[in-house]
Amino acid sequence: MTERKPPGVPFESWVDRQIRAAQGRGEFDQLPGAGKPLPPGTDTSYDELWWVRRKMVREGLTALPPSLALRKEAEDALTAAYAAPSERMARKIITDVNVKIRDMMFKPPPGPPLGMKPYDVEEIAREWRRLRTTANRADGDEA
Repeated sequence: MTERKPPGVPFESWVDRQIRAAQGRGEFDQLPGAGKPLPPGTDTSYDELWWVRRKMVREGLTALPPSLALRKEAEDALTAAYAAPSERMARKIITDVNVKIRDMMFKPPPGPPLGMKPYDVEEIAREWRRLRTTANRADGDEA
C-alpha cells in the first residue's frame, strides 16, 4: 500500500479512504493487542525518550539522585530488618545500610543532602525483639 496521494485530493480524505479499504480487507483484524486496553502510561503526547523510560521500568532502574536512592534503601532496610527471621539477620541488614550511610555522610554526592544518620543497631534489635514478643503472644492467645 505505497500508492501516492493523488493531486487535488485532500490529505485527510485520502488517508481515511486508505484506512477504510484496509479495514474492509481485514488487515487490522489480527494485530497484536487487538481488543486489549492500551498499556499503562500510554498517552497521546510524544516523548522522545519513551524507549529509555520503558527500558528503565523493564530493568527495574530508577533515576533518583544517590542520596534519595539511599534514603529509600535505608527505609527498605529498616522494614526488612523488622521482618527478618532472626536478630542476627536484622543486625546485619542494619549494619550493612549503616556502612553506606556513613560513606555518603563523609563523601556527599551531588544532589540533595542525605539528611539522615546511621541507625542505632541496638535500638533496632530491641524493637525487633519487642515485635517478636508481641507477635508470639498474639499467636499464643489464638491457639
